[in-house]
Amino acid sequence: MSINTLIVSDIHLGSHVARPEQVLELLKNFNYKRLILLGDIFDDLNFRRLKKEHWNLLSYIRKLSNPGRNIEVIWVEGNHDEGLIEKLSHLIGIDAYMEFDFTINGRKFTAIHGHQFDRFLNENVIISHISSFVYNKIQKYDREKQTISRFIKRKSKGWLRLSNKVADSALEFARRKNRDVVICGHTHQALLKSAGNLEYYNSGCWTDIPSTYITIDEEANVSINEFIETENLKLAS
Repeated sequence: MSINTLIVSDIHLGSHVARPEQVLELLKNFNYKRLILLGDIFDDLNFRRLKKEHWNLLSYIRKLSNPGRNIEVIWVEGNHDEGLIEKLSHLIGIDAYMEFDFTINGRKFTAIHGHQFDRFLNENVIISHISSFVYNKIQKYDREKQTISRFIKRKSKGWLRLSNKVADSALEFARRKNRDVVICGHTHQALLKSAGNLEYYNSGCWTDIPSTYITIDEEANVSINEFIETENLKLAS
């Protein structure tokens, strides 16, 4: 399938619940002019946690950035990527940004990870790390169907409030920048929200099932999509 831009976020390579083989399948199944890695591509600074399939994904992304492929590959820094982005953007061979502006068919977009709009995270770093650690442990032991972790997300009023607060702050950010669309990750919750002519999209994440991603076509239409795993990949995993 041919599109203009493909956006994925929150892959968290190095974590027990990363799905690098599924991300790789997605990247191979589309034809696109631009790939935006919208933050938290890595889980932390510990590269010893990266497995073979994690390195395979990074190797493929590096190949995509080869000038002969004519694909613009963009990495936007997330809160888990802090301290990595300068070195690894050189290692992988892709451009890195704190935020990235682009235009399709006259429509103005901004891609930013979204942790900048998360006041609780910024003001309660230790508590946020503990909460993330506990949730990751639940996901690890709930890995196949993620029944428990998905239930927690659906019922968590705090999670829902966070998602909406990030969306509202991102929309205000877009209004001040005179952009038409702002796209974030960070909350791990796929979402579309609008305010007047402004639109906010969240790309979700690749640690949950189903995983989600964003596509933008040549007419600048934006879609949030769920990844559907092929039978061959299911049998191999």
